[in-house]
Amino acid sequence: MDARFNLFENGIGSRFAKRFAGAGLVIQQSPLPKSTQELVSLRASQINGCGHCIDVHVKEAAAAGETAVRLHLVAAWRESTVFTEEERAALAFAEEGTRLADAHQGVSDETWEQVRKHYDDDRLAALISLVALINAANRLAVITHQKGGSYEAGMFAAAFD
Repeated sequence: MDARFNLFENGIGSRFAKRFAGAGLVIQQSPLPKSTQELVSLRASQINGCGHCIDVHVKEAAAAGETAVRLHLVAAWRESTVFTEEERAALAFAEEGTRLADAHQGVSDETWEQVRKHYDDDRLAALISLVALINAANRLAVITHQKGGSYEAGMFAAAFD
């Protein structure tokens, strides 16, 4: 199935996309590690079934040096040994912040405590913003039927240079 709509070819959509990308830059330039950003984005995208965003974040993570083993195990991070405690806290936070309909309280107190143990205020602000942003990006791509497979690392950044 082809994409339903190209936001970048519409005046309102294009202006929105530029501002949306600007919000992403704030997170990218934050002290939250790039690897954590990509792992969190990948996990939320897996949960939301966003093929386009999975494609983007797997390729960006690989280009930044992430290993294939870790990328393959993101979907089963609880049953793997390749993630740090800090990354595990971020992945739990991403899952709970993404699955709001499944957990009426959102992020649990236990997960919040783990995140606070590992992240200072600036990195936490970036993590909260990232979970919100990737969920919005997933929805934009799923609603418009953006497909995964054709993305090449660096394409998104180049589009807004």
